[in-house]
Amino acid sequence: MVVLVIMGVLAALIVPNIIGRTDEARVTAAKTDIGTIMQALKLYKLDNGFYPSQQQGLEALVVKPSTPPVPGNWKPYLEKLPNDPWGRPYLYLNPGIKGPVDVFSYGADGKPGGEGSNADIGSWQ
Repeated sequence: MVVLVIMGVLAALIVPNIIGRTDEARVTAAKTDIGTIMQALKLYKLDNGFYPSQQQGLEALVVKPSTPPVPGNWKPYLEKLPNDPWGRPYLYLNPGIKGPVDVFSYGADGKPGGEGSNADIGSWQ
């Protein structure tokens, strides 16, 4: 009986900390992915003189675009496009609202805005 009480107390203290860490880890993973995508976009622009168009999207970092503007000095910039930690594709805006281009995720809820793990995570952060 004493062992069960001790385990219950430990679970009450530890479980909330572990649950919060999962959300923090996902936000950190999203920020890391976005940083990697932004570096690939900067290399794309350095090689070609422009970012992929809105229509070409982030796919232009993996497969050479065939729609204008067709990059003259294209290389594969990413092996594959990651999804955000919640399983959705990262979003891309060209022109961006907060920078020349924006790469972002809507967070856990998949909707604009929000707080905590539901907050938007973007290249402007």
